[in-house]
Parts: sequence; structure tokens; C-alpha cells
Amino acid sequence: MSTSPARRPELMLALATVGFAVNFWAWALLSPLAVRFTAALHLTSFQQALLVAVPVVVGSVGRIPVGALTDRFGGRVMFPLVSLATIVPVLYLGLFGHDALTSLLVGGFFLGIGGTAFAVGVPFVNAWFPPNRRGFAVGVFGAGMGGTAISALTTVKLVDAGSTATPFLITAGVLAVYAAVAWALLRDAPDRSVPTAPLLTRLGTALRLKITWQASALYAVAFGGYVAFSVYLPAYLKTAYGLTQADAANRMAGFVLLAVIMRPIGGWLSDRFSASRVLAVGLGVVVLGAVVQSFTPGLAPIGTIAFLGMAAALGAGSGATFALVAQTAPANQVGSVTGIVGAAGGLGGFVPPLVMGTIYGQLQSYALGLALLAVVALAALLLDVLSVGRDRTAHV
Repeated sequence: MSTSPARRPELMLALATVGFAVNFWAWALLSPLAVRFTAALHLTSFQQALLVAVPVVVGSVGRIPVGALTDRFGGRVMFPLVSLATIVPVLYLGLFGHDALTSLLVGGFFLGIGGTAFAVGVPFVNAWFPPNRRGFAVGVFGAGMGGTAISALTTVKLVDAGSTATPFLITAGVLAVYAAVAWALLRDAPDRSVPTAPLLTRLGTALRLKITWQASALYAVAFGGYVAFSVYLPAYLKTAYGLTQADAANRMAGFVLLAVIMRPIGGWLSDRFSASRVLAVGLGVVVLGAVVQSFTPGLAPIGTIAFLGMAAALGAGSGATFALVAQTAPANQVGSVTGIVGAAGGLGGFVPPLVMGTIYGQLQSYALGLALLAVVALAALLLDVLSVGRDRTAHV
């Protein structure tokens, strides 16, 4: 393989991770402004939830075709294409589409394109690294999910410093720069396996793979749990512990940061031990943390330890899940499998906040919701130990 800088795996990994972070930054632009839009447009709580949810759902489901297209055309084409396509709704929302609910929902629908970047990066990075390094490499790429934190920390401040259009214009500019750099520097791995079957046929094949369903269930819990907490944790802390909005937001940022850091560590551990074992430990920690937190213990230190433990476990579990995909899925099907599994993870994060909100509205307590999380994590742990782990052992 050429030693040209444009062909080095490490450079390709860095460029892909930046692309993931930038597109996720764009994908998350509406969430920090939801409260302002609700006040300005007199939205109901359901309309506010819908506004935040639309990009998440579209970005999650859209990963299925985008992953399959990446198998066929490669990341060198798909990364710039997804980034350029995301610029359109970003500019629309910033310049024209933020004055009415309908235009916000239309813009939010197409903003979901940014969320599909995940399904581009996993097969792209996977092809550049040997099997014994794929867990770590895909985990490092997955840390690009921290792009949502960029949006959370900057969007409102940029609006306050300028106007509603300011964060959207800046993000569009960054996307354009990235698309140009990606087109100039990204290269697909020279030995990349390119499928020749039609897209629907490849998706059908991916759906028949056992690993697709196993990883989808595990990722719906691991990454879905991370997404759910990153969305709902401020409201939970404010309601359950009486924290100020600023304090709750800062603690949520700590939760997100720890999960992001642990994702590549989970992939690295999966390379050295096994993805199934890393998942088993992570899911066990989630079960324990959810059970402890269902009793609403004092925030210092027990509640803080429980939440940070779950953050670390969910981050490591997310990294381990895609280490499992990278190590197990057929080389020319990694994109298709990634798209389906990624969709499951995104949708897994959509449901829990609705459940938690509904339960609290009925019972004025979060105990049942956290107990349900413990049960779901336990079910995922049993799936991992009794099915995934045995399958991996049988193939060794």
C-alpha cells in the first residue's frame, strides 16, 4: 500500500471522525433551540417533542439506504455527498424556515440527512484496518458522536451573540469546507470489497444475517440508552433533584463526554478480549446503575456514581457493538449491516424519553422507568451471553 499521506489509515480515520462530528453537529441544531421555538411559536409539549424527534427519526432510518450506498460507492463519494446535502436544510432553517412549525418540521426532516453520516464512516474505516484493529478504529470514529455536544454548547450562545441564523450559517460553512477537504483527501481502501448486487438485494441479504439482528438489539440498548439520557437527563435532574437548568445541563455534558471517551476504549478492549465480554460487563453495569437509581438516592455521591457508571458502560458498549459488526459481518455487507444497526440505535434513543415522561406524568415518580431500563438491559445481557458470545466462541 502506498505511504502517501492521503492513503494512510490514520489520516482516513481522522478525516472520517471529523466528518461524523461535523454532520452530527448539524443534525443536532434544532434541539438546543426547541425551548425558544416553543415560546416564540406557542407550541404544545407534543409539538416541541415532534420538532426535536423528526431529525432523529429520519437520520436513524436514513442510515439503512445510506449504509448500503456506501458499500457500493465508498466513503470518498458518500462523505462529501452527505455533507453537501446537509447544507441545504441547514441554510433553509437558518434563513427562511424558523418562523413557523410547518417549515421547521420540513427543515428538520431533511436535516436528518446529517445523521446518516454514521453509516458512511463505519464501512469506510472498517475497510482501512485489519481485523485485530477494527474495534479500536471504529470506536475512535464513533467518538464523533460528540458533535452533538458542540451543538449543545454553542448554538444558544451563537444565537444570543448574533441572530437565529448565526449557528446555521456557521455550521453550513464548516460543512462546505469539510466536503471540499474530504473530496480532495479521502480515498477508499485499495482492497475494499465492492458488492455488485442491487441495493434492495443487499439489504435483504443483510437482514437475513443473524449478526444484524443481534447487533441491532444490543445497539438499541447501548447507544439508545446514551441518546435517551443525553436528551432527557437535564429534565430528570431538574425534576428529581431540583437542580437549576444550568447545573443540570453541565452534568449532562459530563455524562456525554464520558460516554464519548469510553466508546473508543470499548472498541480497543474488544480487540484485546472480545466484544461480547465487553458488552456483558457494560450491560451488567447498566443493570446495576438503573436499579440503584430507581430508588432516587442522594446525588452525592451515589446518584453521581450510578449515572457516570452508566455513561461509561453505554459508551463502551456502543463501541463494542460496532467492533462486533466490524469483526463479524461480511466485508462487502458492513455498510448495509451498519445502516440497519445504526437505525436501531437511533430509534432506541427515541422511545425511552417518551416512556419516562409518560410514567412520571402518571405516577410523579421515575422509579418504574428506571426499573424498566434495568429489565431491558438485563434482557440484552442475556442475549449477549447466551447467543452472541456462544456464536463468537463457535467461530473461534
